Amino acid sequence: MRSAQVYRWQIPMDAGVVLRDRRLKTRDGLYVCLREGEREGWGEISPLPGFSQETWEEAQSVLLAWVNNWLAGDCELPQMPSVAFGVSCALAELADTLPQAANYRAAPLCNGDPDDLILKLADMPGEKVAKVKVGLYEAVRDGMVVNLLLEAIPDLHLRLDANRAWTPLKGQQFAKYVNPDYRHRIAFLEEPCKTRDDSRAFVRETGIAIAWDESLREPDFAFVAEEGVRAVVIKPTLTGSLEKVREQVQAAHALGLTAVISSSIESSLGLTQLARIA
Repeated sequence: MRSAQVYRWQIPMDAGVVLRDRRLKTRDGLYVCLREGEREGWGEISPLPGFSQETWEEAQSVLLAWVNNWLAGDCELPQMPSVAFGVSCALAELADTLPQAANYRAAPLCNGDPDDLILKLADMPGEKVAKVKVGLYEAVRDGMVVNLLLEAIPDLHLRLDANRAWTPLKGQQFAKYVNPDYRHRIAFLEEPCKTRDDSRAFVRETGIAIAWDESLREPDFAFVAEEGVRAVVIKPTLTGSLEKVREQVQAAHALGLTAVISSSIESSLGLTQLARIA
């Protein structure tokens, strides 16, 4: 006997959360709970404003239609990425195939006053890896802040994310203020420039490694080994089903790339499930 419930949720956001020049006041999404006999599986569907192609209202419509089909015995996954991911997680929990062990080691996102950050990062136990958003302010300022952090904490490694904010000139301005001796401690910089070709040129000119993120969701993207490309950043909510996520992870590993499972600002349920597949 199958049954299902869909819940809508809304969480108020910190005033400092800005996505592509839009302040995110609330995070909206859906939960789906699937039951079959004594078994139960949960999934989260929460399209990310400014990044997902679909709105949560569109996702809700597709989810409700899928639930009705599932109750009637049809298990074909929807194509809409956020719904496909949430539904596939619920089905995996239902089938007990979603790993129970979770990897909660995440690079903390750092923002705020650089002097305060230095104190916090210096006290970080174990391997010091942190993430810093760049591209929100002037490229010169970003370069100076990154250089300051790397200079002050010799065992710190940074993951930087520019979200394609820079022109080639701004990328050069950033790199100019990062000491070449410190650049190897930038683990990677996600999508520095507006185009992939410009990002490749950034690698050649600066020696700073990059990672693909938005590129993974473009139709002409292919997994190939490239000079200076060190990682791929996979956002399951924007990618699709668990199977598609795992295929991308395997393709990255086959090339010797780091595959980073990344959040799209999910709720605690979604974050926990991301940790279980990381």
